[in-house]
Amino acid sequence: MAINWNPRELDVFLTLAQTLSFRRTAEQVHLSQPAVSSLILRLEESLGVRLFDRTTRSVQLTGPGQVFVEQARLLRDQSDAAVQAVRNVADLHIGQVVLAALPSLAATVVPAAFARFAAQYPAIKLQVVDTLSGPAFDLVRAGQVEFALTAANPAYADLDYTPLASDGFVLLIPASHPLATSLAPLRWVEVVDCIHISMPLPASVRQYADAALLSHRVRFSPRYEVEHLATINAMVAAGLGVAALPELAAVVAPQAGLVQRRLVDPDMPRPIGLVTRRGRSLSPASAVMVTLLREEVQRLVSDRYEVAGA
Repeated sequence: MAINWNPRELDVFLTLAQTLSFRRTAEQVHLSQPAVSSLILRLEESLGVRLFDRTTRSVQLTGPGQVFVEQARLLRDQSDAAVQAVRNVADLHIGQVVLAALPSLAATVVPAAFARFAAQYPAIKLQVVDTLSGPAFDLVRAGQVEFALTAANPAYADLDYTPLASDGFVLLIPASHPLATSLAPLRWVEVVDCIHISMPLPASVRQYADAALLSHRVRFSPRYEVEHLATINAMVAAGLGVAALPELAAVVAPQAGLVQRRLVDPDMPRPIGLVTRRGRSLSPASAVMVTLLREEVQRLVSDRYEVAGA
């Protein structure tokens, strides 16, 4: 038995079951009477039973026809429900966005984007996993998050990387430090002898600092290595040393009495980009979130440059 009905055919059948008139059915469904008759015949042939008894004077449902009315209504309800479920996702009435982000981005860019998104689409659940780039790549590959906001381009053939923006490095200094008397840029080689507070490898912050000093043939040897940006800020504020950080990372958990000076020679722009699974499209909700994240990244980076140049 070949079953190949479509919602339109079921609608025509249900209309005829209600009107018991090929003429009135044709008028309501905007088809010709022969087209309605042909459609009903195809339904009967596919089911292998007669659904209507027809005479020149009347049209009546058969026993199997009465059974099929109930099933056809159920099928149409299920079809409508399926369409509505898809529309709910497409129109952002239901769903969720789960993403991974570097701690510095999870504490700066993501909250601003989440707030804007939640105001427009309050029914969508939002979740962020703040983690380093390596674990973020693994989460994307495993499908545990839809995408990641990172500062590194993954070396995986199954992942795509889309650049969004970049932020430069600054030196975070206690206000009492001799280097805090000026706001002019500092060369990396000028800060080699400072007591440094940094993240341990493989954090991207540490990798960039290592690379900057290696360009001067100097090995970076921080006195203190800590995992969290808030701890770095607090330690610098306590006068324990200085910290070379990307601009967006330097504003996480800000402390009073800190000064920032831009680090140059070399300039170390840290790229900020989006990591997704290759060949996988984002959900409608995630696509909107990506747009908001892109805007927030560019806005925050732009604001930092304007402040630095003021």
